[in-house]
Amino acid sequence: MNNEQFARGIGEFNRGFFFECHDTLEDLWHGTRGNDRLFLQGLIQVSVGFYHFLNSNYKGAVSQFTRGLEKLDKYRPNYMGLDLDDFTRKVLRWLALGECALRGEEISIDEATIPKIRSTTIILKGE
Repeated sequence: MNNEQFARGIGEFNRGFFFECHDTLEDLWHGTRGNDRLFLQGLIQVSVGFYHFLNSNYKGAVSQFTRGLEKLDKYRPNYMGLDLDDFTRKVLRWLALGECALRGEEISIDEATIPKIRSTTIILKGE
């Protein structure tokens, strides 16, 4: 896996550039095989989930969060030096908000609470 491209995608996610993160990680995903491929797909889906959520597409957000979290769950507590326990726990809160919105409930969001993908071993750009 191209570590520089991977770090760039994580940095884009952490800066809130979810569409760009999706593009960067998807380019990497196309050339990846094995365990890393499913892991990248999970990150891509969560990124797309936030893109949808912030554009008020709660159905798309819930779908992408659910699919991405299901994939990432297989890699907890950490994978490739990333703290997935903390990250997935925080994404679950956003999934619950999306589900509330789909039921027609009033939701209040604070973009400052969008989780960051934290490293357990290195400092990533944008962290």
